Amino acid sequence: MNGTPATIEFRRKAVGPMECLRGGWDLVKSQYWLFVGISAVGMIIANLVPFGILMGPMMCGIYLTLFKQRRGQLIEFGDLFKGFDRFGESLVAALLHMVPIFVILIPTYIVFYISMFAMMAAQGGSEPAPGVLLGFFGFWAVVWILLMLFMILISVAFTFAYPLIADRQVSGFDAVKLSFRAAMANFWGLLALMLLSGLLAVVGILLCYVGWFLLMPITFGAMAVAYEQVFGLSEFQPNLPPPPPTFV
Repeated sequence: MNGTPATIEFRRKAVGPMECLRGGWDLVKSQYWLFVGISAVGMIIANLVPFGILMGPMMCGIYLTLFKQRRGQLIEFGDLFKGFDRFGESLVAALLHMVPIFVILIPTYIVFYISMFAMMAAQGGSEPAPGVLLGFFGFWAVVWILLMLFMILISVAFTFAYPLIADRQVSGFDAVKLSFRAAMANFWGLLALMLLSGLLAVVGILLCYVGWFLLMPITFGAMAVAYEQVFGLSEFQPNLPPPPPTFV
């Protein structure tokens, strides 16, 4: 049974980062190129519309295919779009994920550029003094570091939101709450996994982005393995036709 948010249990300190990465590769390797296509198309579509409107269903679709693979079910490329069956729930989760980031990030950028232009105007067009420049960029370096830490915390907190919607079919709001609780109970393992995945992404981007697309299935697979380590997979109930009537 899928259970309700109140009855879904999770394990604490259960995430092993290297084990997740190895498990992610083991999960996708038998149909690697299919998962490359699913991950690449899913992320391209997810970024076509701002504010994460398509991010939720695409993430759910990717995790649905990974969970089907884990259960040994037949996978088709079209399974990616079954994430739209959970469009409402995934949209709520995506907005809760993206809106706080935009609310903080956009005003920060605006204030940064306004303060930079104000500093230049205050110098009357002359070269700013070294002390002024050092103080300005030192202050903003601290601000950007704090922002980066905030975004890492948000990313960790939302790790399980989309897998929960895909696997347990809980509401978007309940998925976010449960993801936050489970993620905080597995914070350091998830943080290490995200840093390792981020390092792989940087390596992939340095290879003209081609490597990034090739590594995406492994990192998604690693997150699916982490979800299973923490929550386990729900029992699969196949959509079989009812049995024929019996006559006595």
